[in-house]
Amino acid sequence: MSQPPPSPVKDKNYDLITVLQRCLKATWRLETYKEDARREGDAELADWFEKLQGKAHEAGEEGKRMLADRLEREGG
Repeated sequence: MSQPPPSPVKDKNYDLITVLQRCLKATWRLETYKEDARREGDAELADWFEKLQGKAHEAGEEGKRMLADRLEREGG
């Protein structure tokens, strides 16, 4: 598996924002996947997607708190 090119921005807050965005996007996408599985009668898969969605949502909320705290401390 190839690695993505290095980011032109070497900044910890940029990295936090990138991961935060991906967590929130995963939360949104997993809702669709969960609904697809339920529609097709696969409760096991739907439950697994829901579990992943909860973890992604939790990580996203933690990331939002971290970003807000950091921006406040750094005056941004």
